[in-house]
Amino acid sequence: MSQKNEISLNIPSDLKDKISKSIQDLNADLKPILISLTPDQRGTIPKMGDKTLAFVKKTAVYAVSRPQFVPAYLNVEDMKVDIAACEDLLPILAEIETLHSALEDTIMLSGSEAYIAALMYYHSVKTAAKNNIQDAEDIARDLGERFPYYPPKKAKPVDPPTE
Repeated sequence: MSQKNEISLNIPSDLKDKISKSIQDLNADLKPILISLTPDQRGTIPKMGDKTLAFVKKTAVYAVSRPQFVPAYLNVEDMKVDIAACEDLLPILAEIETLHSALEDTIMLSGSEAYIAALMYYHSVKTAAKNNIQDAEDIARDLGERFPYYPPKKAKPVDPPTE
């Protein structure tokens, strides 16, 4: 039985260089406008999602049209700038997330196929070692040291039913 091969990529070095340059350019363009939060900050600030974005936008409309309800400590112009920044950046984030997901999927499939191939070879070498074929024992031992062994999970004991 042959190994199933759903992906086979050879990425030319000039394409890798072009992609790297594009990412560097994107980082350079975004660096002046992006910030980084600490894990504590990320955990403590209120977060806006799709539903809250609609709420925030509608609130800004009311704050402009009915300013008598705007508290003195609220700067509506700053709020409008923050909303515009979110509206400008969200489509960029969506494109990057789509690209990120496709990259992850491609790496996952390529890695899976490479790992399956390595397991096939490893099991073949172990079989050869059991049959005392020259050099197989050394290869099997060397690969065995690098093989990520996970002991089988123990089944939880089942309590007998109580009456």
